[in-house]
Order: sequence, then structure tokens, then C-alpha cells
Amino acid sequence: MPLHLTKVAYGATSLEDMRSWFASRGQEALLTTRYLPKRHAEIVGGSLFWIYKHQLVMRSPILRFEEAEGGKTHIVISSKLIDVHPAPKRAHQGWRYLEDKDAPLDLAVGETAGDVMPGGLASELAKLGLV
Repeated sequence: MPLHLTKVAYGATSLEDMRSWFASRGQEALLTTRYLPKRHAEIVGGSLFWIYKHQLVMRSPILRFEEAEGGKTHIVISSKLIDVHPAPKRAHQGWRYLEDKDAPLDLAVGETAGDVMPGGLASELAKLGLV
């Protein structure tokens, strides 16, 4: 089972904003990070799950890692965004690991998630075991 990463969709004003940004990137997009993740071999084949309004909402398959200038690393991801069932997730800086067993499932073809719930409400419902 692959290992995944999570990252805040910093600067995104809407889910459509995210989709249009990725659509303008071609087949692949680059995320630059200061350090190569220690568990990078487990991550290739996994996904980068995007946090928007305190919820995991979409994922991008992770294709590979490449060296970047200045000793940094590019995380090369597919620019194809895959919608997932929204799941509460606190915001954080940088990226964090996400085990496959904890990753939300993809939405089925034709299935919609509806509007993204406010983060505080999603967190409270999760504590109650309702989402």
C-alpha cells in the first residue's frame, strides 16, 4: 500500500480555482520542497491529498521526485485532480504523511460531494463520529 502526502491548497479561493490552475499546467506539475521526504520510496505511486477549508477534497497522483536548484527537491505530480469524499484535516505547514488506511476514498463517476463544509463544523462532526 502506498504512502501519501497532504498539503494545504494555499492561495486557492475555490475548488474551481484549483482545477483551473492545474488545467493550465499540462500533464505534470512541480511542487518544490526544501527536503526530500525520508520515506520517498514509499510515496511514489501514492497521492498528494489537497486540504481546502480544513478538509481533504482532492488528490493528485505522485509520479516521482527530482532534484531542483539549490539542493531542493521537486515533487512531480500529475496535474489530473481526482475528487475524494471530503474528510476533516487540520491545516499545517509544508506536507505531512498520510497512511493509505486513513486516506479518503475517491468519488465515483457522477457522484458529487456537495459544498465543502466549514472546517470547524466538519471537525465537530468528526469528533462525534458523524462524518
